[in-house]
Amino acid sequence: MEERWDVVVVGGGPAGMMAAGTAAKELKNKGRVLLLEKNDSLGKKLLITGGGRSNITNEEFDTRTLLKKFKESEQFLFSAFSQFEVQDTLDFFRSRGMDTKTEKLQRVFPLSNTARSVWETLVAYMKESGVEVRSRSPIDDFIVDQEDGQKKIVGVRLKNKKEIFAKRIILATGGFSHPETGSTGDGFEILKKIGHTVVPPSMALVPITTSDAWGHKIPGAAMSAKITLFQNNEKQYVAEGRVLFTHQGLSGPGILNASGEVGELLKYGEVELQLDIVPHLSYDTLNFKLQEIFKTHSNKKLKNALSDVAPGGLLAGLEELSGISFETACNSVTREQRLALVKLFKHIPLHPTGLLGEDKAIITSGGVVLEEVDFKTMQSRLYPNLYIVGDLLNIDRPSGGYSLQLCWTTGFVAGKNVGELLP
Repeated sequence: MEERWDVVVVGGGPAGMMAAGTAAKELKNKGRVLLLEKNDSLGKKLLITGGGRSNITNEEFDTRTLLKKFKESEQFLFSAFSQFEVQDTLDFFRSRGMDTKTEKLQRVFPLSNTARSVWETLVAYMKESGVEVRSRSPIDDFIVDQEDGQKKIVGVRLKNKKEIFAKRIILATGGFSHPETGSTGDGFEILKKIGHTVVPPSMALVPITTSDAWGHKIPGAAMSAKITLFQNNEKQYVAEGRVLFTHQGLSGPGILNASGEVGELLKYGEVELQLDIVPHLSYDTLNFKLQEIFKTHSNKKLKNALSDVAPGGLLAGLEELSGISFETACNSVTREQRLALVKLFKHIPLHPTGLLGEDKAIITSGGVVLEEVDFKTMQSRLYPNLYIVGDLLNIDRPSGGYSLQLCWTTGFVAGKNVGELLP
């Protein structure tokens, strides 16, 4: 017998789970929803987001201000975000018993500090809404038929050749980032086959490699800093954010957000990246602060006294870079050395050499061109019973909770409108 459903959701990531739960809730007892997941379990990538803590959103409540972070995509997204915005995300999780906390740069995490809490909330939402979930069910293609002279998607064909028919289909298979979790770009190929225009994916939000050996010796050192990129002695990019030193170079939200600029500039020549680890202090103010520190802690070693200015993990690298022994007592530091430290804290030089691969990407840019999607409903403009959500859309966004917010918003809008439009 043929297997028929009212709604089939393909992909059990954050956007797919939100869409499935919302669709089933809207349909109540009037229709059935099936979620197909290629992996043996749901949300594998969700569980590693935000370093395993899951940065679920960014606490910017002004939607227009929030959408400016999505750059050229802003004009398309307002309709969707007017239906499900940041406050709705917080209400969704908090009303289901998942408390949250807000950290620097307005990043919101579960109070439990683990992505498992987000996963459990979504799984419970689908269960209470009546979604049927099938794992190990990768799809191979859409089933396309002619109806009244117009092509229509009538179902999906699995890799095992089984066919499942549906009135509405929500595609939420994700992009290319972290392929080990199942994000291997399958959805892009399927969408291209049926005539959608797909911008080739490229790396975005990735760590960078550097040639600075001193920096490779202090993995784990982290701080907030102003990040400035130079090429040919000209300033090309300025932003603030968290920076994390690694064995190969740099990571952290601030670096991830700058990685696209780094990759583009490296096409044209050498790039210098400078960190200002005390951006809130001017040269004169920092110089005065160091004088006060050295006076107050005159008998202390530099490495101990400077911890008020720079994180301890970074000091070992700065000692090598400065050429000044941090074993020196503060009362022995010369004026020239103090001024050299002021300059160093405001201009720590690093030299990017490249970007790490897609396997290290937080997200990848690329996907279905936005003109081919109706953001009031997330419907394909080519196939009205197909809905496209999450990382399948060609939307660049920064690190800091924006990616998951996009998943919650597009997933909710698709689920809600599928339910409303079904007879």
